[in-house]
Amino acid sequence: MIEVVCGDITALDVDAIVNAANNSLLGGGGVDGAIHRAAGPELLAFNRSLGGCRTGEAKLSPGFSLPARHVISTVGPVWHGGQQGEPELLESCYVSSLELALAHDIRSIAFPGISTGVYGFPKEQAAVIAIRAMQSYEARFERIIACCFSEADAALYREVLQEHS
Repeated sequence: MIEVVCGDITALDVDAIVNAANNSLLGGGGVDGAIHRAAGPELLAFNRSLGGCRTGEAKLSPGFSLPARHVISTVGPVWHGGQQGEPELLESCYVSSLELALAHDIRSIAFPGISTGVYGFPKEQAAVIAIRAMQSYEARFERIIACCFSEADAALYREVLQEHS
């Protein structure tokens, strides 16, 4: 079952939280900065050894000081109007994260709204891509959570989930 919650992804007690990271994996603003602050400096030190990450791909780190055992960092696309493969790259973020989770016996996972902050991906289109990807893996996980920053975003995800059920 896919759950939609409004809250702080860094506080969730799940096997893995997904970080909407930049290509360096060395921290940034928004959810990326929040995850790095909550995980502690060990996440930055560990991620230095990963050699970055390409857009649409995902890499695994320990959760360090987080309640979550792991952090899966994925790099979403910057929105340039949708004609440069942005929808496919965003879908790849979800699929890559979910496949990486399965490969490491992760049974519960929480996602933020990837690329919908400063990267500018339209929230409605991103929610549809996210929910469809989550639904295609739903039976293989105990919990998949869409963790939204605002109640408005959570309402959008709930609406998309209902429409695509």
